[in-house]
Parts: sequence; C-alpha cells; structure tokens
Amino acid sequence: SRSCAQDQWRSVLSASLRAVMASILQLETLSAGDKILVGGDRFVQISSDLASRFQKGDAVQVVESTGELLHLPAKDRKATADAVGRAHAAFAQMNSVSDEQIGSFFEKFSAKLEDDAVWAEVVKTNEDDVKAAKAKGRSTTRLVANEKMRRDMIDGLRVWIGAKSKRGSIIETVEHTGWKVDLVGAALGIVGFVFEGRPNVLADATGVLRGGNTVVFRIGSDALGTARTIMAKALEPSLVAAGLPSGAVSLIDSAAHASGWALVSDRRLALAVARGSGPAVATLGALAKQAGVPASLHGTGGAWLYGSSKANVENLAAAVECSLDRKVCNTLNVVCVSRQRAAELIPAVLAGAEKAARQGGDGPGVFKLHVASGDEGYLPEELQQRKVMVTRADGDHEEQQVETLPEDKLGREWEWEGTPELSLKVVDDEDHAADLFNKYSPQFVACLISEDSAEHERFYSRVNAPFVGNGFTRFADGQYLLDRPELGLSNWEGGRLFGRGGVLSGDSVFTVRTRVWQTDPMLKR
Repeated sequence: SRSCAQDQWRSVLSASLRAVMASILQLETLSAGDKILVGGDRFVQISSDLASRFQKGDAVQVVESTGELLHLPAKDRKATADAVGRAHAAFAQMNSVSDEQIGSFFEKFSAKLEDDAVWAEVVKTNEDDVKAAKAKGRSTTRLVANEKMRRDMIDGLRVWIGAKSKRGSIIETVEHTGWKVDLVGAALGIVGFVFEGRPNVLADATGVLRGGNTVVFRIGSDALGTARTIMAKALEPSLVAAGLPSGAVSLIDSAAHASGWALVSDRRLALAVARGSGPAVATLGALAKQAGVPASLHGTGGAWLYGSSKANVENLAAAVECSLDRKVCNTLNVVCVSRQRAAELIPAVLAGAEKAARQGGDGPGVFKLHVASGDEGYLPEELQQRKVMVTRADGDHEEQQVETLPEDKLGREWEWEGTPELSLKVVDDEDHAADLFNKYSPQFVACLISEDSAEHERFYSRVNAPFVGNGFTRFADGQYLLDRPELGLSNWEGGRLFGRGGVLSGDSVFTVRTRVWQTDPMLKR
C-alpha cells in the first residue's frame, strides 16, 4: 500500500541520515593537496606548509567568501573555549546580581584606575608593550597609556555607575480587555570582543555588564601585556569586591590571531564585536556569519569632506584642521573640493592641513598629500616638487610631499603617525562628491561645508553614510556624541544596519522579552 511504501521510504531516509551523521569524523592529520569543501560546490587545497604545521587537536577553517584557509592550533582553541566557558557560567549567575552591585563594580574599577600605585604598574607594563611594538615597526599612536587615556577610561566607567539598565525595564505596555502585554528589556548573553592594540577598550567594553551581559576579550598582541595588568590589578579585584561572578569579564590569554577566529566562531556568543584593520575585521565578520553569530563590525575608517562652491573658505580650513588632530577611524582621509572655486578652496585645505600639523606650535607644519590623477594642475608647482620628512611607524623618511593617486584608490585609508596624511579630489558638484563617496569610501563619515541649506539636503539624501555633518569629521565618536563609551563605530560598507545607528554602546546590547498579564480567566481566541 501507499502508506507502507511511505513507511519504507522513511526508514531508508532515516538510515541514510544516520549513516551520514556517523561518517563525520575528527580531523587528526592533513596532507598536502587534501581538498576542503567550500560552499557545497567548490574546494580549496591544503598547502604543504599547513599540512606540516597541523597537529591533532588543531582545526582548519575556510573563509567562504575568499577561500582563505585559517589554521587554529589546539592551544588557542582551548584558551578561547575556556574563556567563553567562564563567561557562559557567569551569565547564568548574573540574574541574581543586582543593578546596585553592577554599579559598584564600575565605581570600584574606576577607583582602581585612579589609584596612582595601580596606574604606575599599568604604565610600566605599557612601556614594555610600546617598546616591543616600535621594534616591530608597529604604530603606537593608540597604544600609549598616557594620562588622557587614563582619564577617558575613568570618565567612561563613571558613566555606567548610576546609568539605568534596560534589564527588567518595561519598554512598552499594550493594554487589552482582560489582559495586557509588557515588552521587557533583558540581558542578551555573552558578548565576544576582538580588539586591536588599544588598552582603553578593555574598560570601554565592560559597559555591557550594565545590562546583565558577560564579556570575553581577545586583544591585539601589542596591548596584551597592558591588558593583563589592568585585569589583574584593577578589573578582577573590582569584580570580586562588587560580588560579580569572576568570569563575567574574561580575557583570552593568547596573542595569536587564531584565538580571535575561534572566538567569533563560538556559537555560545550572543554577539561578536570586531574592531581593527579592514581586512582583519572582514575575516572575523565572515567567520561569525558562517557560524551564525550576530556581529557588529568596526573595520575600515577614514572620513570624507566636501567643500562646495558655496563653502565659507574659513570654515573649510577650520574643518580640515580640526579633523587632522590625530589618526583614528574618524580622522579626515579624503577632501573633495568644487571645481568652480578650486583656486580658493584648495589653499584653504592646504592651510588647514598645515595648521593641524603644527599642533598649535611654530613648527614647519609638514603634511602628506595624495592628489587624484588629473588634478595635479590645481596645486602649486613648488608644493609638488617639495621633499619633506614624514614620520612613519618605523621612523622618519624623506618623501615627496605630494604624490598622485588613481581615482579608484581614493578609498585607501592613510594610517599615519606624526605626519597628517590625506587625499585630494576636485569634483564637479555635490552629486559628484557623493557618488565618489558611495563608490570608493568605506561609507562611514561624510561632511559638507556649504552655506546653502538646499545643498545640504541634497547631499544628505544622496550620500550613503551613517554619520553626516556640516563641519569637522571627528564628531563620530560614541563618548563625544552620546556621552557614553562606545564599543565601536560601524560603517555601511557591508550594508545598512538593522534597527540601530552607527554607534554601538554598552546599553544597546540587550534583547526584549514579552510578558502577558491576564486578568480575565476566561480569555480565549
């Protein structure tokens, strides 16, 4: 009968599925030329180098979007799994931790950082980190634990002491006859952070504790020593003193990139946050996506500024100057100026860059300029011939002050040290500037200098950016904008963000539960 045939088919299918499941075996060895399946219809091959390094307990992951093969040694996988395990156990205990206890943690942590004896130990370790980074030719502009970083960390922590938590708060109530619905904020879970070599992010990201979440960090090798000292001397003692579970903040004690890859691939995470260089963050985001872990990515930076034909020259010069005070993600990277007034606007751009390079002093005001191919004629010949000393991560170098840049390279982010560096492009109008931004930029920060309100509206509607302004570009910062520490800034390079802005902060990491209160016992549908 038909029913009998169906039963037989189900039995065959069930047996087949069991056979497939049984055939999944542990990978213990690799050989050169082995094929790893990608996306169901492609494969990549194992190199002899990877095969020789692979050992029992290791893992191999493929970044499906690029075909890149990643080697995850067993020790790094274990260090990551253990850290996530501690955070997982701590999250189960956070329900019994009061908001007052969480506030006490932030108060005690900030007090520890204010303690000169504690900070002296942090600085001592940090000096070793900076020395090692310089020896490798690495940038140290955001690595140095100076007094400004200390104060910013303390001020950021103090924001959370008395801040209201969405945990347990009623976001909305919908009344019905005989019953009502409360939408209630709740903790999201474990948040995994992969950060570059910046010690201050260790304090910033603890903001997610305010909502009852727990945290796992993987921090760049350049800042790992400093992070260890902050954990041991300030953060962990504050957790204990406030009565929070010790695993509520866990640091992965590994300098290997593999620990970051393992972290964002751990399905126990409720959210993965990655900050760093564009390619590295893209890899982390791809791995999180493959694992089904929601991710907030904070990679390629570099802000754009357009000086229109209706710009105030002094305002343009000021915007350039104030956007080049230091190199961070929202630093000015590309300036576009109107062709109609290029003769007036370009000198303003150069003056602003020169003033920024002086940093309030009487120095030479050296900056580096990359002019788009075809626009060289707008610059003074003397400037194009000039050679200057440019400070790079590995020391000072004599270079041409002006170099040409193909238009399709306008998206390149200049990672400068002591010498401000930017690109210049002459455009027809605001539409041309917006189109170049949308095509080549990381779609992050776009500012327009213009005295015409209609031009601002047209630019705003056309440019695809989460941050848009009418002055300097450095406004794009969570602490500066919203008076609360940021976990990262998102661009729209990978698409617009669902249901949130470009600033990720500690109080934006939550979920919503639905709670029904029924007063009519005979309620039915």
